[in-house]
Amino acid sequence: MQLNAIDRELLKTIADLHNIPTGAFNIRKDGQGVERRSSAHIQVSPKTDKPGINIFVSPGTKNEAVHIPVLITLSGVVDVVYNTIEIGEGADVTVVAGCGIHNPGTKKSQHDGIHEIIVRKGARMKYLERHYGEGNGTGEKILNPKTVVIMEKDSVVEMELTQIKGVDSTVRNTKATLAENASLTIIERLLTHGHQEAVSDMFIELEGENSSAKIVSRSVAKDYSKQIFRPVMVARASARGHVECDSIIMDKGRISSSPAISAEHPDAQLTHEAAIGKIAEEQLIKLETLGLSEKEAEDVILRGFLQ
Repeated sequence: MQLNAIDRELLKTIADLHNIPTGAFNIRKDGQGVERRSSAHIQVSPKTDKPGINIFVSPGTKNEAVHIPVLITLSGVVDVVYNTIEIGEGADVTVVAGCGIHNPGTKKSQHDGIHEIIVRKGARMKYLERHYGEGNGTGEKILNPKTVVIMEKDSVVEMELTQIKGVDSTVRNTKATLAENASLTIIERLLTHGHQEAVSDMFIELEGENSSAKIVSRSVAKDYSKQIFRPVMVARASARGHVECDSIIMDKGRISSSPAISAEHPDAQLTHEAAIGKIAEEQLIKLETLGLSEKEAEDVILRGFLQ
């Protein structure tokens, strides 16, 4: 695959890649799989019944990564992909996903990614997903990720889900089921501006004894953008969970945050908190006294908040 300037910029933004990655990867562009490679311990193969790939990480695989970025560089592309990822027993790997859309025209460009992830007994996975939109056209840039995670006994999953900027509309759907001693951490970062809209639905089921989950959401809504957060956590065993939603609202933005917890076992321990507010005036003043303009001070605060 020959990377042009747009491809390189999108890959750098969503996956920190400056060229074709080493190791296992699959690159999808404008609705087609364009290049794919397996490694000795990670097999990547196309599905035969629908668009998408199967990824199998061999048991015991350590310190490896698989990159599965999606690029859309044309106006009018509507892409739906189904990926199945299985992390073998005792493995410890990183999965780098995400999608970048460059829309130069007037038609909408859209990617819907459906991921089913199975994390076997004692395995660990770090999952990084970044979404980004750009382009001088007037066509919408739409991203709708759906991720279903099944975690077996003693497994550990860390998920970082980030929407950088430029996405006009998104419906984000994340579901996870945890078995005994499984541990899940989800960190979601979301920035909207203009008239963009974002909906994030999460449903976490703590099914196994001593399972635990933590959801941390950080978001900023600028201009006239609108965000809706609906994280739900249910404990059906002696388990622990926490949901935390912090948002900064600016200009005429609108944010609705409705975290919900449900304990269906007497020994479950669940907590939640939510906060929506504006940038503190004293923070701006402090940075402005150091020589920053108000806009520069805002940018520094927002970058720190979304880290």
